[in-house]
Amino acid sequence: MPILLSFIFFLTSYCGALEIENISLEKIKNEQFQAPKPKMKKWTVAVYMNGKSNIEPFALNDINRFETQGSDENINIVAEIGRSKGLDNDTDEDGDWEGVRRFYILKDEDPKKINSSMIEDLGQIDMGDWKKAAEFLSWAKENYPSEKIMFIIWDHGWGWIDPIKPGENLAGKDRSISHDFVTGNYIKTTDLGKIFKAAGKVDLYASMACFMQMGEVAYEMKDYASVIVGSEEVIQLPSFNFEDLFASLKKNPQANAEKAGEFFTETFKEMYSRPQYQDLLISSKYGTQLSALRGKALDSFASVIKKLAQYIEEKAQEEALAKAKRDVIRFEVGDEITDPEKLISFYGDIYDFVKILAENSSGENKKEVLEIYSLLKNNIEKELIISNVFLNSDRTGKDYSRTHGISLHIPGAEGNLIEYHKTYKNLAFEKASGWSRAIKRIEKAGK
Repeated sequence: MPILLSFIFFLTSYCGALEIENISLEKIKNEQFQAPKPKMKKWTVAVYMNGKSNIEPFALNDINRFETQGSDENINIVAEIGRSKGLDNDTDEDGDWEGVRRFYILKDEDPKKINSSMIEDLGQIDMGDWKKAAEFLSWAKENYPSEKIMFIIWDHGWGWIDPIKPGENLAGKDRSISHDFVTGNYIKTTDLGKIFKAAGKVDLYASMACFMQMGEVAYEMKDYASVIVGSEEVIQLPSFNFEDLFASLKKNPQANAEKAGEFFTETFKEMYSRPQYQDLLISSKYGTQLSALRGKALDSFASVIKKLAQYIEEKAQEEALAKAKRDVIRFEVGDEITDPEKLISFYGDIYDFVKILAENSSGENKKEVLEIYSLLKNNIEKELIISNVFLNSDRTGKDYSRTHGISLHIPGAEGNLIEYHKTYKNLAFEKASGWSRAIKRIEKAGK
Protein backbone atom coordinates (compact mmCIF):
# COMPACT_ATOMS: atom_id res chain seq x y z
CA MET A 1 0.00 0.00 0.00
CA PRO A 2 2.75 2.53 0.77
CA ILE A 3 4.16 1.79 -2.64
CA LEU A 4 0.78 2.42 -4.32
CA LEU A 5 0.32 5.70 -2.50
CA SER A 6 3.76 6.78 -3.56
CA PHE A 7 2.92 5.93 -7.15
CA ILE A 8 -0.37 7.82 -7.00
CA PHE A 9 1.40 10.84 -5.47
CA PHE A 10 4.07 10.75 -8.17
CA LEU A 11 1.51 10.42 -10.94
CA THR A 12 -0.56 13.30 -9.58
CA SER A 13 2.52 15.49 -9.20
CA TYR A 14 3.76 14.61 -12.66
CA CYS A 15 0.39 15.31 -14.28
CA GLY A 16 0.24 18.61 -12.39
CA ALA A 17 3.66 19.51 -13.69
CA LEU A 18 2.57 18.69 -17.22
CA GLU A 19 -0.49 20.86 -16.78
CA ILE A 20 1.59 23.77 -15.48
CA GLU A 21 4.07 23.29 -18.29
CA ASN A 22 1.30 23.24 -20.88
CA ILE A 23 -0.21 26.40 -19.41
CA SER A 24 3.20 28.08 -19.44
CA LEU A 25 3.88 27.05 -23.03
CA GLU A 26 0.45 28.23 -24.08
CA LYS A 27 1.03 31.54 -22.32
CA ILE A 28 4.34 32.01 -24.09
CA LYS A 29 2.64 31.27 -27.39
CA ASN A 30 -0.15 33.75 -26.74
CA GLU A 31 1.84 36.55 -25.13
CA GLN A 32 4.84 38.17 -26.77
CA PHE A 33 7.73 38.39 -24.35
CA GLN A 34 9.22 41.87 -24.00
CA ALA A 35 12.54 42.63 -22.34
CA PRO A 36 12.57 45.58 -19.95
CA LYS A 37 13.11 48.84 -21.80
CA PRO A 38 16.27 50.81 -21.00
CA LYS A 39 15.73 53.85 -18.83
CA MET A 40 14.97 57.06 -20.71
CA LYS A 41 17.67 59.63 -19.97
CA LYS A 42 18.08 63.33 -20.75
CA TRP A 43 20.92 63.04 -23.29
CA THR A 44 22.72 60.36 -25.26
CA VAL A 45 26.09 61.37 -26.69
CA ALA A 46 27.18 59.12 -29.57
CA VAL A 47 30.75 59.59 -30.83
CA TYR A 48 31.81 58.00 -34.13
CA MET A 49 35.61 57.91 -33.74
CA ASN A 50 37.49 56.94 -36.87
CA GLY A 51 41.01 56.37 -35.56
CA LYS A 52 41.95 54.17 -38.53
CA SER A 53 44.50 56.75 -39.62
CA ASN A 54 47.61 58.60 -38.46
CA ILE A 55 45.74 60.05 -35.45
CA GLU A 56 45.01 56.74 -33.70
CA PRO A 57 46.83 57.72 -30.46
CA PHE A 58 44.66 60.82 -30.13
CA ALA A 59 41.48 58.76 -30.57
CA LEU A 60 42.50 56.44 -27.74
CA ASN A 61 43.49 59.41 -25.61
CA ASP A 62 40.13 61.08 -26.17
CA ILE A 63 38.27 57.95 -25.03
CA ASN A 64 40.26 58.17 -21.80
CA ARG A 65 39.30 61.83 -21.58
CA PHE A 66 35.64 60.81 -21.93
CA GLU A 67 36.20 58.50 -18.96
CA THR A 68 37.12 61.41 -16.68
CA GLN A 69 33.35 62.06 -16.63
CA GLY A 70 31.60 58.94 -17.89
CA SER A 71 27.89 58.24 -18.15
CA ASP A 72 25.52 58.82 -15.24
CA GLU A 73 21.82 58.61 -14.37
CA ASN A 74 21.01 61.42 -16.83
CA ILE A 75 23.60 61.08 -19.59
CA ASN A 76 24.65 58.17 -21.80
CA ILE A 77 28.03 58.43 -23.52
CA VAL A 78 28.72 55.78 -26.16
CA ALA A 79 31.54 55.57 -28.67
CA GLU A 80 32.37 53.51 -31.74
CA ILE A 81 36.14 53.64 -32.20
CA GLY A 82 38.28 52.16 -34.94
CA ARG A 83 42.03 51.60 -35.00
CA SER A 84 44.49 49.71 -37.19
CA LYS A 85 48.05 48.44 -37.35
CA GLY A 86 50.95 49.59 -39.49
CA LEU A 87 49.89 53.17 -40.22
CA ASP A 88 51.86 56.28 -39.26
CA ASN A 89 51.70 56.96 -35.50
CA ASP A 90 50.47 53.42 -34.82
CA THR A 91 50.52 52.73 -31.09
CA ASP A 92 50.40 49.55 -29.04
CA GLU A 93 48.52 51.27 -26.22
CA ASP A 94 45.45 49.60 -24.72
CA GLY A 95 46.38 46.10 -25.86
CA ASP A 96 47.18 46.91 -29.50
CA TRP A 97 43.85 45.53 -30.70
CA GLU A 98 42.63 46.43 -34.18
CA GLY A 99 39.25 46.79 -35.82
CA VAL A 100 36.17 48.63 -34.58
CA ARG A 101 34.60 48.41 -31.13
CA ARG A 102 31.65 49.95 -29.34
CA PHE A 103 31.94 51.17 -25.76
CA TYR A 104 29.58 52.42 -23.09
CA ILE A 105 31.69 55.07 -21.39
CA LEU A 106 32.14 54.72 -17.63
CA LYS A 107 33.98 57.01 -15.26
CA ASP A 108 37.46 55.90 -14.20
CA GLU A 109 40.75 57.46 -13.11
CA ASP A 110 43.24 55.62 -15.36
CA PRO A 111 44.35 58.05 -18.12
CA LYS A 112 46.22 55.36 -20.10
CA LYS A 113 43.74 52.48 -20.29
CA ILE A 114 40.18 52.24 -21.57
CA ASN A 115 38.23 50.66 -18.73
CA SER A 116 34.74 51.29 -20.08
CA SER A 117 32.45 48.40 -20.99
CA MET A 118 33.05 47.04 -24.48
CA ILE A 119 29.56 46.38 -25.80
CA GLU A 120 30.47 44.93 -29.18
CA ASP A 121 33.48 44.04 -31.33
CA LEU A 122 32.53 44.76 -34.94
CA GLY A 123 35.78 43.50 -36.46
CA GLN A 124 37.12 45.07 -39.65
CA ILE A 125 34.41 47.40 -40.93
CA ASP A 126 34.73 50.42 -43.22
CA MET A 127 34.39 53.59 -41.14
CA GLY A 128 34.49 55.64 -44.33
CA ASP A 129 31.07 54.24 -45.27
CA TRP A 130 28.20 56.56 -44.29
CA LYS A 131 25.97 53.51 -43.76
CA LYS A 132 28.21 52.37 -40.89
CA ALA A 133 27.88 55.79 -39.24
CA ALA A 134 24.10 55.55 -39.65
CA GLU A 135 24.07 52.05 -38.15
CA PHE A 136 25.97 53.29 -35.12
CA LEU A 137 23.64 56.24 -34.60
CA SER A 138 20.57 53.99 -34.94
CA TRP A 139 22.08 51.52 -32.47
CA ALA A 140 22.78 54.29 -29.95
CA LYS A 141 19.23 55.62 -30.22
CA GLU A 142 17.64 52.19 -29.86
CA ASN A 143 19.75 50.90 -27.00
CA TYR A 144 20.27 54.14 -25.05
CA PRO A 145 17.02 56.13 -25.42
CA SER A 146 17.04 59.75 -24.38
CA GLU A 147 15.08 62.96 -24.71
CA LYS A 148 17.90 64.52 -26.74
CA ILE A 149 20.67 63.10 -28.89
CA MET A 150 24.13 64.45 -29.71
CA PHE A 151 26.13 62.92 -32.57
CA ILE A 152 29.84 63.64 -33.04
CA ILE A 153 32.01 62.51 -35.96
CA TRP A 154 35.67 62.45 -34.90
CA ASP A 155 38.44 62.29 -37.52
CA HIS A 156 40.25 64.23 -40.23
CA GLY A 157 38.12 66.69 -42.19
CA TRP A 158 38.57 68.55 -45.47
CA GLY A 159 35.50 70.75 -45.56
CA TRP A 160 33.36 70.10 -48.62
CA ILE A 161 36.14 68.67 -50.81
CA ASP A 162 37.31 65.13 -51.46
CA PRO A 163 41.08 65.01 -51.98
CA ILE A 164 42.19 62.95 -54.96
CA LYS A 165 44.42 59.97 -54.24
CA PRO A 166 46.95 58.62 -56.78
CA GLY A 167 45.31 56.23 -59.22
CA GLU A 168 41.82 56.93 -57.97
CA ASN A 169 38.76 56.70 -60.21
CA LEU A 170 37.57 60.30 -60.45
CA ALA A 171 33.91 59.59 -61.15
CA GLY A 172 31.26 60.73 -58.68
CA LYS A 173 33.46 61.70 -55.76
CA ASP A 174 32.65 64.42 -53.24
CA ARG A 175 33.80 63.12 -49.88
CA SER A 176 34.70 65.18 -46.87
CA ILE A 177 35.04 63.46 -43.48
CA SER A 178 35.82 60.17 -41.67
CA HIS A 179 38.80 59.06 -43.74
CA ASP A 180 39.43 55.33 -43.27
CA PHE A 181 43.10 54.89 -44.20
CA VAL A 182 42.72 51.09 -44.35
CA THR A 183 39.89 50.98 -46.90
CA GLY A 184 40.68 54.32 -48.55
CA ASN A 185 37.05 55.35 -48.19
CA TYR A 186 35.50 58.61 -46.91
CA ILE A 187 32.06 59.92 -46.02
CA LYS A 188 30.87 62.24 -48.77
CA THR A 189 29.55 65.71 -48.07
CA THR A 190 26.43 64.77 -50.02
CA ASP A 191 26.10 61.63 -47.89
CA LEU A 192 26.05 63.45 -44.55
CA GLY A 193 22.32 64.02 -44.87
CA LYS A 194 21.84 60.33 -45.73
CA ILE A 195 23.15 59.37 -42.29
CA PHE A 196 20.25 61.21 -40.68
CA LYS A 197 17.68 60.12 -43.25
CA ALA A 198 18.54 56.55 -42.29
CA ALA A 199 19.03 57.00 -38.54
CA GLY A 200 16.75 59.96 -37.80
CA LYS A 201 17.28 63.53 -36.69
CA VAL A 202 19.57 64.67 -33.89
CA ASP A 203 19.43 67.65 -31.58
CA LEU A 204 23.11 68.48 -32.01
CA TYR A 205 25.70 67.40 -34.54
CA ALA A 206 29.41 68.22 -34.10
CA SER A 207 32.39 67.69 -36.40
CA MET A 208 35.58 67.07 -34.44
CA ALA A 209 37.42 67.55 -37.73
CA CYS A 210 39.10 70.40 -39.57
CA PHE A 211 37.36 72.94 -41.83
CA MET A 212 33.85 71.50 -41.43
CA GLN A 213 31.95 74.65 -40.37
CA MET A 214 31.28 75.60 -43.97
CA GLY A 215 28.00 76.65 -45.52
CA GLU A 216 28.48 73.89 -48.09
CA VAL A 217 28.79 71.21 -45.38
CA ALA A 218 26.23 72.47 -42.86
CA TYR A 219 23.54 72.88 -45.51
CA GLU A 220 23.49 69.12 -46.14
CA MET A 221 22.34 68.64 -42.52
CA LYS A 222 20.04 71.64 -42.08
CA ASP A 223 16.86 69.55 -41.86
CA TYR A 224 18.32 66.94 -39.52
CA ALA A 225 20.30 68.76 -36.81
CA SER A 226 18.91 71.64 -34.74
CA VAL A 227 22.45 72.75 -33.86
CA ILE A 228 25.66 72.19 -35.82
CA VAL A 229 29.07 72.65 -34.17
CA GLY A 230 32.39 72.87 -35.98
CA SER A 231 35.42 74.92 -36.91
CA GLU A 232 36.23 77.01 -39.97
CA GLU A 233 39.92 76.31 -39.29
CA VAL A 234 42.18 73.38 -38.47
CA ILE A 235 41.24 71.89 -35.08
CA GLN A 236 44.42 71.37 -33.13
CA LEU A 237 44.80 68.16 -31.18
CA PRO A 238 43.80 67.80 -28.27
CA SER A 239 40.53 68.50 -30.11
CA PHE A 240 37.52 69.57 -28.04
CA ASN A 241 37.55 70.14 -24.29
CA PHE A 242 35.71 66.87 -23.69
CA GLU A 243 36.31 66.81 -19.94
CA ASP A 244 34.58 70.12 -19.26
CA LEU A 245 32.05 69.68 -22.07
CA PHE A 246 30.69 66.48 -20.54
CA ALA A 247 30.96 67.93 -17.03
CA SER A 248 28.80 70.88 -18.12
CA LEU A 249 26.23 68.56 -19.67
CA LYS A 250 26.13 66.38 -16.55
CA LYS A 251 25.63 69.41 -14.33
CA ASN A 252 22.90 70.72 -16.64
CA PRO A 253 21.20 67.64 -18.13
CA GLN A 254 18.06 69.68 -18.83
CA ALA A 255 20.03 71.87 -21.28
CA ASN A 256 18.55 72.23 -24.75
CA ALA A 257 20.55 71.83 -27.95
CA GLU A 258 21.50 75.51 -28.20
CA LYS A 259 22.80 75.55 -24.64
CA ALA A 260 24.76 72.37 -25.35
CA GLY A 261 26.24 74.15 -28.38
CA GLU A 262 27.39 76.92 -26.07
CA PHE A 263 29.00 74.31 -23.80
CA PHE A 264 31.14 73.26 -26.79
CA THR A 265 32.32 76.78 -27.60
CA GLU A 266 32.78 77.99 -24.02
CA THR A 267 34.82 74.98 -22.92
CA PHE A 268 36.83 75.06 -26.17
CA LYS A 269 37.85 78.68 -25.59
CA GLU A 270 38.69 78.04 -21.95
CA MET A 271 40.97 75.11 -22.82
CA TYR A 272 42.87 76.93 -25.57
CA SER A 273 43.28 79.93 -23.27
CA ARG A 274 45.40 77.84 -20.89
CA PRO A 275 49.15 78.62 -21.02
CA GLN A 276 50.20 75.25 -22.50
CA TYR A 277 47.71 75.54 -25.36
CA GLN A 278 48.46 79.19 -25.94
CA ASP A 279 52.09 78.11 -26.34
CA LEU A 280 50.94 75.46 -28.84
CA LEU A 281 49.01 78.01 -30.93
CA ILE A 282 51.82 80.56 -30.84
CA SER A 283 54.58 78.08 -31.70
CA SER A 284 52.55 76.58 -34.56
CA LYS A 285 51.44 80.07 -35.71
CA TYR A 286 47.77 79.16 -35.70
CA GLY A 287 44.64 80.95 -34.68
CA THR A 288 41.72 78.82 -33.58
CA GLN A 289 37.96 79.11 -33.82
CA LEU A 290 34.77 77.15 -33.04
CA SER A 291 31.12 77.98 -33.60
CA ALA A 292 27.64 76.60 -33.04
CA LEU A 293 24.95 77.44 -35.58
CA ARG A 294 21.21 76.89 -36.07
CA GLY A 295 20.27 74.47 -38.82
CA LYS A 296 16.93 76.19 -39.42
CA ALA A 297 18.68 79.48 -40.32
CA LEU A 298 20.65 77.99 -43.21
CA ASP A 299 17.87 78.51 -45.75
CA SER A 300 17.85 82.27 -45.16
CA PHE A 301 21.67 82.24 -45.22
CA ALA A 302 21.60 80.57 -48.65
CA SER A 303 19.08 83.16 -49.86
CA VAL A 304 21.44 85.99 -48.94
CA ILE A 305 24.36 84.19 -50.59
CA LYS A 306 22.24 83.83 -53.74
CA LYS A 307 21.86 87.63 -53.90
CA LEU A 308 25.58 88.00 -53.25
CA ALA A 309 26.50 85.51 -55.99
CA GLN A 310 24.40 87.39 -58.52
CA TYR A 311 25.96 90.71 -57.50
CA ILE A 312 29.51 89.36 -57.74
CA GLU A 313 28.89 87.72 -61.11
CA GLU A 314 27.21 90.74 -62.69
CA LYS A 315 28.24 93.94 -60.91
CA ALA A 316 31.14 93.64 -58.47
CA GLN A 317 33.91 96.16 -59.20
CA GLU A 318 37.13 94.48 -60.20
CA GLU A 319 39.39 96.37 -57.80
CA ALA A 320 37.12 95.83 -54.79
CA LEU A 321 36.70 92.14 -55.61
CA ALA A 322 40.44 91.65 -56.05
CA LYS A 323 41.10 93.30 -52.68
CA ALA A 324 38.50 91.16 -50.89
CA LYS A 325 40.03 88.08 -52.51
CA ARG A 326 43.52 89.11 -51.39
CA ASP A 327 42.71 90.31 -47.84
CA VAL A 328 39.99 87.95 -46.57
CA ILE A 329 40.97 85.79 -43.60
CA ARG A 330 41.72 82.34 -44.98
CA PHE A 331 42.24 79.00 -43.28
CA GLU A 332 45.32 76.78 -43.30
CA VAL A 333 44.79 74.36 -46.19
CA GLY A 334 48.50 74.64 -47.05
CA ASP A 335 51.54 75.57 -44.96
CA GLU A 336 54.46 78.01 -44.87
CA ILE A 337 56.16 76.22 -47.77
CA THR A 338 53.21 75.60 -50.10
CA ASP A 339 51.33 78.83 -49.31
CA PRO A 340 53.83 81.27 -47.72
CA GLU A 341 51.48 84.28 -47.63
CA LYS A 342 48.35 82.18 -47.09
CA LEU A 343 46.80 83.55 -50.28
CA ILE A 344 46.20 80.30 -52.17
CA SER A 345 43.93 78.66 -49.57
CA PHE A 346 40.41 78.35 -50.95
CA TYR A 347 38.49 78.48 -47.64
CA GLY A 348 37.64 81.90 -46.21
CA ASP A 349 35.27 83.57 -43.76
CA ILE A 350 32.34 84.84 -45.84
CA TYR A 351 31.41 87.66 -43.43
CA ASP A 352 34.95 89.03 -43.57
CA PHE A 353 35.02 88.72 -47.36
CA VAL A 354 31.80 90.68 -47.93
CA LYS A 355 32.80 93.33 -45.38
CA ILE A 356 36.03 94.01 -47.31
CA LEU A 357 34.15 93.96 -50.61
CA ALA A 358 31.63 96.54 -49.36
CA GLU A 359 34.25 98.82 -47.80
CA ASN A 360 36.20 99.01 -51.06
CA SER A 361 33.31 99.45 -53.48
CA SER A 362 32.13 102.84 -54.71
CA GLY A 363 29.14 104.64 -56.21
CA GLU A 364 25.94 102.70 -56.82
CA ASN A 365 27.85 99.46 -56.41
CA LYS A 366 28.73 100.39 -52.85
CA LYS A 367 25.09 101.04 -52.01
CA GLU A 368 23.99 97.68 -53.41
CA VAL A 369 26.73 95.61 -51.81
CA LEU A 370 26.21 97.39 -48.46
CA GLU A 371 22.58 96.26 -48.56
CA ILE A 372 23.71 92.68 -49.15
CA TYR A 373 26.33 92.98 -46.43
CA SER A 374 23.64 94.24 -44.02
CA LEU A 375 21.45 91.23 -44.84
CA LEU A 376 24.37 88.85 -44.33
CA LYS A 377 25.46 90.54 -41.09
CA ASN A 378 21.93 90.35 -39.71
CA ASN A 379 21.56 86.70 -40.70
CA ILE A 380 24.89 85.61 -39.24
CA GLU A 381 24.78 87.66 -36.04
CA LYS A 382 21.07 87.36 -35.18
CA GLU A 383 19.82 84.15 -36.79
CA LEU A 384 22.51 81.70 -37.81
CA ILE A 385 25.28 81.79 -35.23
CA ILE A 386 24.47 80.82 -31.66
CA SER A 387 28.02 81.21 -30.40
CA ASN A 388 31.39 81.89 -32.04
CA VAL A 389 34.71 81.83 -30.18
CA PHE A 390 38.21 82.57 -31.43
CA LEU A 391 41.74 82.98 -30.15
CA ASN A 392 45.02 84.40 -31.43
CA SER A 393 46.25 85.31 -34.91
CA ASP A 394 47.50 83.26 -37.83
CA ARG A 395 51.03 83.27 -39.25
CA THR A 396 50.23 86.26 -41.49
CA GLY A 397 49.13 88.37 -38.53
CA LYS A 398 45.37 88.21 -39.20
CA ASP A 399 43.48 88.31 -35.92
CA TYR A 400 40.82 85.63 -35.50
CA SER A 401 38.33 88.16 -34.20
CA ARG A 402 37.71 88.50 -37.95
CA THR A 403 36.09 85.06 -38.02
CA HIS A 404 32.33 85.04 -37.66
CA GLY A 405 31.43 81.38 -37.51
CA ILE A 406 30.91 80.17 -41.08
CA SER A 407 33.13 79.87 -44.15
CA LEU A 408 32.62 79.25 -47.85
CA HIS A 409 34.73 78.18 -50.78
CA ILE A 410 36.40 81.47 -51.79
CA PRO A 411 39.04 80.97 -54.50
CA GLY A 412 42.48 82.33 -53.69
CA ALA A 413 45.57 83.05 -55.72
CA GLU A 414 46.73 80.56 -58.35
CA GLY A 415 48.44 77.54 -56.87
CA ASN A 416 48.02 73.84 -56.32
CA LEU A 417 47.68 73.01 -52.62
CA ILE A 418 45.68 69.84 -53.06
CA GLU A 419 43.93 68.03 -55.91
CA TYR A 420 40.24 67.49 -55.35
CA HIS A 421 37.20 66.31 -57.27
CA LYS A 422 35.26 69.02 -59.11
CA THR A 423 31.83 68.16 -57.78
CA TYR A 424 30.69 71.47 -56.30
CA LYS A 425 27.58 71.39 -58.50
CA ASN A 426 26.34 68.31 -56.60
CA LEU A 427 26.09 70.14 -53.27
CA ALA A 428 22.67 71.12 -51.94
CA PHE A 429 24.08 74.52 -50.99
CA GLU A 430 25.13 75.21 -54.57
CA LYS A 431 21.67 74.26 -55.82
CA ALA A 432 20.09 76.67 -53.33
CA SER A 433 22.53 79.58 -53.65
CA GLY A 434 24.26 79.36 -57.03
CA TRP A 435 27.53 80.30 -55.29
CA SER A 436 29.55 78.74 -58.12
CA ARG A 437 28.65 81.80 -60.19
CA ALA A 438 30.60 83.92 -57.72
CA ILE A 439 33.42 81.37 -57.54
CA LYS A 440 34.05 81.70 -61.29
CA ARG A 441 34.21 85.49 -61.11
CA ILE A 442 36.42 85.50 -57.99
CA GLU A 443 38.85 83.09 -59.67
CA LYS A 444 39.46 85.68 -62.41
CA ALA A 445 39.69 88.71 -60.10
CA GLY A 446 43.09 90.37 -59.80
CA LYS A 447 44.68 88.53 -62.71
